[in-house]
Amino acid sequence: MPISHRLPWQVNLAAKVVLSRMPVSYRIWKRVGFFNLGAMERPEYAYHVFEQHFRAAGMSERAAGISERGGGRAVCLELGPGDSLSTALIALAFGASQTYLVDVGPFATASLTPYRRMAAYLHQHGFPVADLSNIQTLDQLLALCSAKYLTHGLDSLRQIPSASVDFVFSHASLQQVRRAEFLPTMKELRRIQKPGGVGSYTVGMRDLIGGAANDLRFSNRAWESPYLADAGFYTNRLRYSEMLGLFRKAGFAVEVIHVGRWEKLPIPREKLAPEFSTLSDDDLLTCEWDVILR
Repeated sequence: MPISHRLPWQVNLAAKVVLSRMPVSYRIWKRVGFFNLGAMERPEYAYHVFEQHFRAAGMSERAAGISERGGGRAVCLELGPGDSLSTALIALAFGASQTYLVDVGPFATASLTPYRRMAAYLHQHGFPVADLSNIQTLDQLLALCSAKYLTHGLDSLRQIPSASVDFVFSHASLQQVRRAEFLPTMKELRRIQKPGGVGSYTVGMRDLIGGAANDLRFSNRAWESPYLADAGFYTNRLRYSEMLGLFRKAGFAVEVIHVGRWEKLPIPREKLAPEFSTLSDDDLLTCEWDVILR
């Protein structure tokens, strides 16, 4: 468990606000457990995440169909790769012709060590693996995998050609897209997804200051202010029904395949900000879901 989840949420929040303003790199804060953008540096985890979404989207059969129709291999996109670009290697092993990795900053490690471990893991599991023996830099690795790492969020999505991507996935990243940019982001993902393409998304609504729902204590004005929004624990706080509505507004057909709920609300309703205190129990208790977008 990260050190931040062992602290009271008030202490965790205050610490992150202070630490985020210090001239220390994200990699150092990750090492001590205060900031963490996922576990994709672990080969088994990265592989499991990709396979989960690949299978959920029916991409095994779809990729075979693309090949049979003479359309080449599938083009993939991961939204929010976080600490690692291992998806580039995994997608290549699964037959992708090109992979986009889109984030809001250059958070991924440039060390080749985790990528060599990823290649070894794939080899052990019987996948064809690119030869990394002459690779010296992350850029060389990306070129070998026909992958592009784009780090300007919504602006990066706008650089990708329309109707060019077969498979989009995101694992616990959508909840961190800025509220004001959420619908524009989904519209861009709709634009670049091919008519027969599929998106697979896992959304988790637990807060990043304790793993509960303490982010719902704050007013929108306070939460969206740079003071809090830029402190490394931002979630857009879009609840289940609202987010599904925005998917549809962006032009997607929506298929929910899993919903997880708290047995009871982690904080009393009277402690919620007015924006959330009148929401239905169903919206407030829903803490995670998996959805397919076509």
